[in-house]
Amino acid sequence: QVQLVESGGGLVQIGGSLRLSCATSGRTFSTYTMGWFRQAPGKEREFVASISRSGTALNYASSVKGRFTISRENAKNTVYLQMNSLKPEDTAVYYCAAMRIGGQKYDYWGQGTQVTVSS
Repeated sequence: QVQLVESGGGLVQIGGSLRLSCATSGRTFSTYTMGWFRQAPGKEREFVASISRSGTALNYASSVKGRFTISRENAKNTVYLQMNSLKPEDTAVYYCAAMRIGGQKYDYWGQGTQVTVSS
């Protein structure tokens, strides 16, 4: 079982930046593909970004490409999401998730952290 705890959310102005962190338990962090997702009020949860076990393969939703950066520190069992040039449409609860080797879906999820972008 893996526990994921997000932090770093908050209220930020349009054009501002936030850095989300997701700390995980256990000693197998490096074996998981990690992802960030978000869910805005009244909308379905959507993919934001993912990073491979080694950190070499990155994927982004088109809506955040060029503004958000996903990274990981396997020695710290932590994945990050640096969010720049934030827009009101980025307002959502952000979740991190972990996928086991060979998996087709994310197996573990955090509780989420709220990000609100306002003018």
